[in-house]
Amino acid sequence: MAHSHEEGDYLFVHAGIRPGRAARTQTPQDMMWIRDGFLDSAADHGRIVVHGHFIEYRPEERPNRIGIDTGAFATGRLTALALQGTTHRFLST
Repeated sequence: MAHSHEEGDYLFVHAGIRPGRAARTQTPQDMMWIRDGFLDSAADHGRIVVHGHFIEYRPEERPNRIGIDTGAFATGRLTALALQGTTHRFLST
């Protein structure tokens, strides 16, 4: 089972990655569950990390990550991220 997907300038994971570690050396445990150290990190991860796992009212954009979990199961708000070249936009219900 793949725990991440790389596409262009983006790295897609469930929860996040451990800052300071190359994408190829990330552990499945971190990609599925990490919180501490990732959410507040301003580190350049080499790609923009697109993740869920942390419910926010709106998608959260930072220079190094985009969080798209708006808690559809509990809030009824589903968010998707449309990537087109170097631009992106959110599709939300």
